Amino acid sequence: MLKPLSPPLVTHMYTADPSAHVFEGRLYFYPSHDIDAGIPFDDLGSHFGMEDYHVFSVEGDEVIDHGLALHIKDVPWAEKQMWAPDAAHKDGKYYFFFPAKAKDGLFRIGVAVGDRPEGPFKAQPEAIPGSYSIDPAVFEDEDGAYYMYFGGLWGGQLQHYRNNGYSPDYLEPEAHENALGPRVAKMSDDLLSFAEEVREIKILDENGNELKAGDHDRRFFEAAWVHKYKGKYYFSYSTGNTHYLCYAIGDSPYGPFTYRGRILNPVIGWTTHHSIVEHEGKWYLFYHDSTLSEGITHLRCVKKAEITYDENGDIQTLNPYLE
Repeated sequence: MLKPLSPPLVTHMYTADPSAHVFEGRLYFYPSHDIDAGIPFDDLGSHFGMEDYHVFSVEGDEVIDHGLALHIKDVPWAEKQMWAPDAAHKDGKYYFFFPAKAKDGLFRIGVAVGDRPEGPFKAQPEAIPGSYSIDPAVFEDEDGAYYMYFGGLWGGQLQHYRNNGYSPDYLEPEAHENALGPRVAKMSDDLLSFAEEVREIKILDENGNELKAGDHDRRFFEAAWVHKYKGKYYFSYSTGNTHYLCYAIGDSPYGPFTYRGRILNPVIGWTTHHSIVEHEGKWYLFYHDSTLSEGITHLRCVKKAEITYDENGDIQTLNPYLE
C-alpha cells in the first residue's frame, strides 16, 4: 500500500484545481468544488458538473472554509461546469476568475469582484470579451502588469480554436505537427477585460524546437500556471492524458518557454492540476488527487507539498506517494 505524500487539506467536501495565493499575509487557495452530478463519464469531462466555489485559508495546520463565494445561479451568462478558478488582487479589490459553459455550449471565462480575499464575489454580467476555453491563471508581474494564461484540450475545447476563432472542424494537430500552445493576454487596468489580442505561447524542447502534438509526455494539455523565481518565468502545466505536472522556463511572460522537467508524477485519479506559491520563505505546490473518494476521478481532494529548487533553478520532481 502506497502512503500519500500529503493528507487532504479539506475532508468535509470534495475540492480540486487549487489556485494558491498570499493575500494580506495569509495563505489562501481557490479550488473547484467537486460534486457527483450524476452525469455519465466521457472524454470531454461532462461528469465534472461543478456549480459553485468556496474559498479556503490556511493558518498553520488549520484550514478554514470561508463558505460560498460564488454560485452559477448568480452568473447571468453561465449555464454549467464551473471548473478551475483563480484570483488576483489590485487596488483594494479582489478578482475571481472562472470558466463556465455558456448557453451555446462553449466555455468562456468570467470575472467576479469582491472586497475581501474570501469573497463573496459579484459576477460581471458578461464573460470577458474574447475569452474562451478553460483554466484561467492570472499572474501579477513585478512591474504591476497582470497576465491571464488559459486553455485546455478535449473538454476544454482548445483544439477547436485557431487565431482565436472557433470552429468544430478544427481538431488536434497530427502527431508530427507542432502542439497547440496555451494562451496568454495582458489584462486591462481594471482586470475586467483583455488589453490586447490573445496570443499563443510556444513551448520549446531542449533544441529550441516547438514541442510536437505527439509528445504527450511534455506537450501542454491544460492547467496553466506562472510563477517567478530568481528573475525567470516558470510556466507549469498538466500533460493531461499522461498525467504529469511539467514546467518550462522563459525570460518573458509571453514566452517562449523551454521545457525543463516534471514537478509531480501521476496521482490517483485522471486529472492533475496545481499552483505554486511562496509563503514565509518556502515554496509550495498545491495539487489534488482522488484518494479521499478512493479513486473516483471527479471527486478529488486538495493537497500541498513543499518544493525545492537545485542550484540551476530546476524544480526537484515529487512523487505523490511514498513506498
